Amino acid sequence: MPAVRVDGIEVAYDRVGQGPPLVLAHGATADARLFRPQTGDLADEFTVVAWDEPGAGRSSDVLPDFTLADYARCLAAVIEDVDLGPAHVLGASWGGTVVLELYRHHAELVRTLLLVDTYAGWKGSLPAAEVRSRAEGAERMLAVPAEAFAPTMPGLFAGPPPADTVRLLSVMSADTRAQSMRTELTVMVEADLRDLLPEIEVPTLLLWGELDARSPVDPVAHQFLAAISQATLVVLPGVGHLSNIEAPEPFNRTVREFCRAHS
Repeated sequence: MPAVRVDGIEVAYDRVGQGPPLVLAHGATADARLFRPQTGDLADEFTVVAWDEPGAGRSSDVLPDFTLADYARCLAAVIEDVDLGPAHVLGASWGGTVVLELYRHHAELVRTLLLVDTYAGWKGSLPAAEVRSRAEGAERMLAVPAEAFAPTMPGLFAGPPPADTVRLLSVMSADTRAQSMRTELTVMVEADLRDLLPEIEVPTLLLWGELDARSPVDPVAHQFLAAISQATLVVLPGVGHLSNIEAPEPFNRTVREFCRAHS
């Protein structure tokens, strides 16, 4: 298991395959295992790197004052540790917010951006009432006893998820650390990266599930499309928020074709 240390925090990641680097940043209550459908399929053409963000999976816990810039700095350290030059960087859901912050501070490490069912921060993409509702729901989730803590969110799939997907999500949820999740939640609620979007100067793929209820195509994906000069929007029909799991074949094909075109 590769890992890099950033100011005392150990950040673990998986690395498979050979070719141009493709770095994958997962969403909340998940870890590198979320991208198993991608690491298994895309490694024939790319060096696929899937991290466990600080506070998740095999990586160290984070302190309560950890910031979005700190997450981005740790992701930059992973890309530098891989040492293959600027990477195609994909962020799903909350991971896309981290990837955007990475671009703000470390644009030289980014060959292309792939933003998947994501946000310019909750404050930057969602109505204030929706942000409050999500924050209150997350606080209720975090208030339960540790043995009963099982973070789940409605609207992840367009239809009933396969049984193996439920098992994977259950395992990742069981490994979620409440204090790290609380720190992440604080950052998610306050993040607003709308000012950054017009400054993005690399090819950007916006990959969305048509029926994403967490980050709706309209208005969220359209917000990105209008603001980023080199953005292309691809909508996967009949798919929800976790599009990489719900529709791995068209998802992987779209990612492959985009990265191949810009390698």
